[in-house]
Amino acid sequence: MKRITIAEAAQHVGETVQIAGWLYNLRRSGKIIFPIVRDGTGIMQCVAIKTELPEPVFESLRRLTQESSLIVTGTVRAEQRAPGGYELDVKDAQIIQRVPESDPYPITPKPHGIDFLLDHRHLWIRSRRQHAILRIRHQVVRSIRNYLDDHGFTLVDTPIFTPAACEGTTTLFEVPYFDEGKVYLTQSGQLYNEATAMAFGKVYCFGPTFRAERSKTRRHLTEFWMVEPEMAYATLEDVKQLAEDLIVSVIRDVLTHRRQELETLERDISKLEAIDKPFPRLTYDEAIEILHRKGSQIVWGDDFGGTDETLLSEEFDRPVMVDRFPAKIKAFYFQPDPEQPDRVLGVDILAPEGYGEIVGGGQRIHDLDLLLKRLDEYGLPREAFDWYIDLRKYGTVPHAGFGLGIERFVAWICGVDHVRETIAFPRMLYRTRP
Repeated sequence: MKRITIAEAAQHVGETVQIAGWLYNLRRSGKIIFPIVRDGTGIMQCVAIKTELPEPVFESLRRLTQESSLIVTGTVRAEQRAPGGYELDVKDAQIIQRVPESDPYPITPKPHGIDFLLDHRHLWIRSRRQHAILRIRHQVVRSIRNYLDDHGFTLVDTPIFTPAACEGTTTLFEVPYFDEGKVYLTQSGQLYNEATAMAFGKVYCFGPTFRAERSKTRRHLTEFWMVEPEMAYATLEDVKQLAEDLIVSVIRDVLTHRRQELETLERDISKLEAIDKPFPRLTYDEAIEILHRKGSQIVWGDDFGGTDETLLSEEFDRPVMVDRFPAKIKAFYFQPDPEQPDRVLGVDILAPEGYGEIVGGGQRIHDLDLLLKRLDEYGLPREAFDWYIDLRKYGTVPHAGFGLGIERFVAWICGVDHVRETIAFPRMLYRTRP
C-alpha cells in the first residue's frame, strides 16, 4: 500500500493510500465518525462509516483519544468543504498508540495560560498556530540561504565558543573551558566573518547567538539565531542594498509559499504585500527630530529604546533605515563617518508595526592604527584580538556586513506578539525548560 503525506493528497485523488499521523480531533455522528488526522504536512478529515468497516476497526477509531498515533488506509476524495480540500474514505486503520483516558493529552481546546503552554512547549508546537509559525520560520531560513547562495555568498560556519566579546562585555555568557580558563558563548559570528571574507570575498554564517541581557521584553531571547553576511571591498551603501533586497525577496517567498500559514495566523497579508523597495532612509539626527515631535524624551546620544523604535516605525508602511549613529553607542569595530568623525557608518533597519530592529550592520574599521585605538578606548585586551588585528596587517580592505535576527523577523512576518513563539524551544531570562 502506497503511503503518502497529506500535502500530497491532490496528486492521489481516487487512489487508495496510507497516511501515518496523529489524531488532531474527532467528531462523532451516529454510525459515522470523522477522525481529523495531522501528519506534519497538513490536516485531513477522514470519514469512517460503521457499515463499511470491520467492527473492531470502527470501535478503535470511535474510542480514539486526542494525539493518539495511527496509520489510516483509505481512498482520497476531493471535498472543498473539508480542511485542505480533500477527505479520506477510511477502509482500515492501525492504532500505533492510544493516549490513555486516565492521562489525557494536556493541551485541550479550552484556553490555557502562557506559562502552562511554555511548560508544555514540546507538545504545544503540534497546534495549528504554532505549527504555522514554525513552518514560516523554515521558509524564511530557506529563502535567506537560497538568496545568499544565489548571489555569490559562501556559507562558512563560525565558532560558538569565543575568547572575547564582540558586542560588549556586559552581555557575555561565561563558560569554563578545560585548562584554557574561561571562554564565552558567541554574541555574533561577525569578527570571524571578517576573516573568512578576506579569504572568499562574500560570506555568511547562520547560527545561534547568545546575549546575557536581563531583559523580559517581547523582543528579547537569551539564545537566538542570526544570519550574518559579510563582504570584502564593500561599504555602508552595499550593506543597505543587500539588506533591502534580501528582506523584500524573503517576504515575497513567504507570500508565495506560506500564504495558507499566514491565513491560519489571521495575518493582514496586505501589509506584507506593501513591502517593496526603496525603504525610507533617515539619519540618526532626523530620527531624533521625529521622536521629539512625537513626544519621546530621548536625549541626543542615547540609543533607541523599544518605544522609540515603535514610534519611528509608525511613520512608515515598510522597514526604515537609520544611519550615522553616534560612535559612543555603537561597537568598537564601526568605521567612522569621514565627514562626521563622531558618527559611524552603521545602519539599523526597523520593521514596521512596532517590531523593532531586525537588522544591524555597517562598514568595519579597516585601518590598523584606528582599530588599535578603538580597542584601547573600549578597554578590550589586544591579546584577545591578535588574530583580528592581523586582518588589518595583511591585505586590509574596506569591508562591511550586517546581522539579521531571525526571531524578530519571523515575529513581524507572522504578526505575533512575542518572539518566544518564533523558535521551537525559547530561552528567556527565567526559562530554560523544556
